[in-house]
Amino acid sequence: METVSNQTFDEERALYGAQGILVKDCRFDGPADGESAFKECKNITADHCFFNLRYPFWHDDGLNLHNSELTELCRAALWYSHNIEICHTKLHGIKALRECGQVKMRDCHIVSPEFGWSVQGLEMADCTAESEYFMMRSSGLNFQNVKLKGKYSFQYIENSHFEACFFDTKDAFWHAKNITVKNSVIKGEYLAWYSENLTFENCKILGTQPLCYCKGLRLINCEMIDTDLSFERSQVEATLTAPIASIKNPLSGHIYVPAVGEIIMDLEAAKGKVIVKPKCRCA
Repeated sequence: METVSNQTFDEERALYGAQGILVKDCRFDGPADGESAFKECKNITADHCFFNLRYPFWHDDGLNLHNSELTELCRAALWYSHNIEICHTKLHGIKALRECGQVKMRDCHIVSPEFGWSVQGLEMADCTAESEYFMMRSSGLNFQNVKLKGKYSFQYIENSHFEACFFDTKDAFWHAKNITVKNSVIKGEYLAWYSENLTFENCKILGTQPLCYCKGLRLINCEMIDTDLSFERSQVEATLTAPIASIKNPLSGHIYVPAVGEIIMDLEAAKGKVIVKPKCRCA
């Protein structure tokens, strides 16, 4: 593998079409303000590099990005690329990952509005993220120990799994389909409205008016804190391990709970059963 090291590039398409190279301790920055440094490349490794220019990785296949920094000026950093591994890296530019496939991320720090749109197959572990509209319309996500602070996260995602995560995000999982969340904390308002086949297992859920207008919703041994007006017009099977503030008009199914502050059933179509048992059965 050819090595390019200790250089600074600021021209347009600096390494356009490169194949099979290691770029180490390089800077992509400077007065020429050139874009698209690695466009149309294959089998590239970038290690301990600094990116301060726009659109560096577009239409690439086979990219390893390690120990690097992509600044807030490095916007739209990875688009239309596949077979990507990103480790120990800061991604701080807007729209940092989009229309990509087969991505692995580990120990990364993400500050990027509109991150991860329309991504197919992303494994993310031990990362922190701050983002609005995080991962919208993506599928095949597998997250482990990810901490997120944001708004409008995971909208329209499909076929994904999350474990040991902490999500502090408003309006998460809207219109999501075929999702499993285990051993996690989800904090925010209006969780998962209009979702389909969403399962929470051993989770802690906090915030007002969660889980409304859902189909195929399952909660297994979950705790719900400050969750009023829950399950409105949802098809739900739930086993809760702690008291809940209020439940409103579940359309169908069963909700087992040790105590509930208020049960509101003022809709004729609401046929769901709320079963209060001090010692709740397990699903």
